[in-house]
Amino acid sequence: MDADEIEGDDFDDGPDVEDDEPLDEPIGNEQGERIEVITDGANGQVEPQKRITTRYMTKYERARVLGTRALQIAMCAPLMVELDGEIDPLKIAMKELKARKVPFIIRRYLPDGSFEDWGLDELIID
Repeated sequence: MDADEIEGDDFDDGPDVEDDEPLDEPIGNEQGERIEVITDGANGQVEPQKRITTRYMTKYERARVLGTRALQIAMCAPLMVELDGEIDPLKIAMKELKARKVPFIIRRYLPDGSFEDWGLDELIID
C-alpha cells in the first residue's frame, strides 16, 4: 500500500458542530410552550362509576405487575410486606400482590381511545 491510499478515506464529512442546534434550549418561542399541565381527570378517562371492563385482573396484567414489581424490589425499592425469609424478588412481589399492597394502577385502553384506571385494591385477583 502506498501512503496516498492510507491518507484518503471513503467517509463523508459530517455536519460541522456549529451548524447543530443546542439540545438544551427549547425549540419554540417560549419555554412553557412544550409543557402540558394535567388537572383532575385526563382527556379520555372514563369515570370510575361508568367503567365497562371486568373487575377481574387478567393473566397478562398479573404478569406485568409481578414482573415490574419484582424488578423494583431487585433494585432495592421499599417493601410493602414483612418477609419470612424470602429473598427472591418475584416471590416477594407475589406476596405483596396477594396482600394487595402493590402500589400500582392498571390502565385499560378502550377501542374508542378512552381508558379506565383500576387500582389493584379494586380488582379481583385469582
